[in-house]
Amino acid sequence: MEAVDLLVAYLEQIGIEYVFGVPGGAIEPLYNALARSARSGGPRPVVARHEAGAAFMADGYARETGRIGVCCATSGPGATNLITGVACAYENEIPMLVITAQPSLHLLGRGAMQESAGMGGIDTVAMFRSCTRYSALISHPDQLERQLTTALLSAYQPTPGPVHLSIPVDVQRSMMNSGPAFNLAHLLRPLSAVDDAAVRELQAQLAQAQRVAVLIGSGCGEAIDLVIELAERVGAVFVVTPDAKGFISPRHPSYLGVFGFAGHSSAFAAMEDKGVDLILAVGTDMSEFSSNGWSETLLNNRLVHIDSCEMHLTRSPMARLHVRGRIRPVFERLLRTLRREGPAEISVGEKRRFRKISVDDPFKSASVDAPIKPQYLMRELGWRSPPDTRFLVDTGTSIAWAIHHLGMHDHQPSAGGWMRVTMNFATMGWAIGGAVGTALANRAVPVVCITGDGSMLMNGQEMTVALAEKLSVVFVILNDAALGMVKHGQRLAGAEQVGVELPVVDFRLLAESMGIPGHVICTAEDFESLDLDAILRNPGPTVLDVRVDKNEVPPMGLRIKILGALG
Repeated sequence: MEAVDLLVAYLEQIGIEYVFGVPGGAIEPLYNALARSARSGGPRPVVARHEAGAAFMADGYARETGRIGVCCATSGPGATNLITGVACAYENEIPMLVITAQPSLHLLGRGAMQESAGMGGIDTVAMFRSCTRYSALISHPDQLERQLTTALLSAYQPTPGPVHLSIPVDVQRSMMNSGPAFNLAHLLRPLSAVDDAAVRELQAQLAQAQRVAVLIGSGCGEAIDLVIELAERVGAVFVVTPDAKGFISPRHPSYLGVFGFAGHSSAFAAMEDKGVDLILAVGTDMSEFSSNGWSETLLNNRLVHIDSCEMHLTRSPMARLHVRGRIRPVFERLLRTLRREGPAEISVGEKRRFRKISVDDPFKSASVDAPIKPQYLMRELGWRSPPDTRFLVDTGTSIAWAIHHLGMHDHQPSAGGWMRVTMNFATMGWAIGGAVGTALANRAVPVVCITGDGSMLMNGQEMTVALAEKLSVVFVILNDAALGMVKHGQRLAGAEQVGVELPVVDFRLLAESMGIPGHVICTAEDFESLDLDAILRNPGPTVLDVRVDKNEVPPMGLRIKILGALG
């Protein structure tokens, strides 16, 4: 077999179904191998419209399946186009295998077309080193298996993230003497290392604590059932970081909202409560958005920070205790002790006191013909969607409105949660490609992409992939003819209103030109008249062009404060 056939065989071994990318001359051998694989039921290519979209799709696939996402691109500009999507995955700790190409080895350094191996020019291997856990050039076919193994192990340990291999076209075509020699599925089993001494110390502190609050972060996905069980057993209230909202039921009686960017007053009040003597922050990176701008309400000596990532723990040096280890085994150990001792009770008076703190309620437009309020749209979209719907939300005003107001009437557990966002790197257009990858990973559930007109004008071409693959994805576009987050940020800060206007685009017509059905929503009544159930069951994408009220200010005060524009 060729070297690329061996590579694809390893992908099949670890359960990969799709490789997202854009073909080109130097990556053609890999596409030939994927074509051979597809005929026998193995991994197959999904052609994105832009390489960044391919990386976003791999990201969405990884979040839905729990497996590594795979994307590829040709040499030169194909590789550099991937970087934004790969950097987004790096900052959000999404495991991803990135494969790029190079011209033949004997041509490197001679000015070959799209050469990017660093021989006196562009060096994509070096570029990827700053946004991957591992980046290497495979310069001989005998290196392939060991480099691939090293890369994939680096994608999961100690912290998940993307890894990159650059393979010259002649190495891709090299003949191999045998098939896979390693059992990658065995090697990639998650580690269960836990700091047992710290767990015992936390058990003692939980036994002494009078009142406990729990901050649930994005690292809790695999253990959310155990985290909630512990909160219930110690009589704790809990809040979530913006990127962890999708793991929980908003109707849980102990849930008090989102703490951090676009969060809720109830969550802030719970964390500020002087009567809470122990705060457990679980699986959170303590970044700007997840820590409410590094709030002293959280970062103080009441804090116990539980995480598997050393880098996350370095951001909370003031904590009274750090518990290192994978979240699930940590909570399995904690619950063994609590189960022996029995659950703690919280008094009726305490329950009533906490219940007085309520999550803000969205509202409907004042008149029938008034523009639809984004708050109302978020609430109705969540309530009218099936419990297993996956919501992917883009950067911009979309993410602020969704974090604050989107809520499911119920939800079904999934690997990535019912609502998914990007934090930290905050890439516009991520949700468009991410929704395609999510829908490919799980055709049994409806997928809703909530995005803005700015993101759609950047990356809307990826909707045609959903059409080609017959994926049930609803693209909900908050259309205000502006870069809304920038516009409202400038107004709040008293800055010049510059560079924010966008043309008025009819995205229904744009969608229909692609062969995708669309609807224009101008009022709450327009939305209520939609047969959303039928739209969500449609075996293909649908566009909802929602003309939202341009004057509604999203809950983004924290961001303005951090930028130094407000007090």
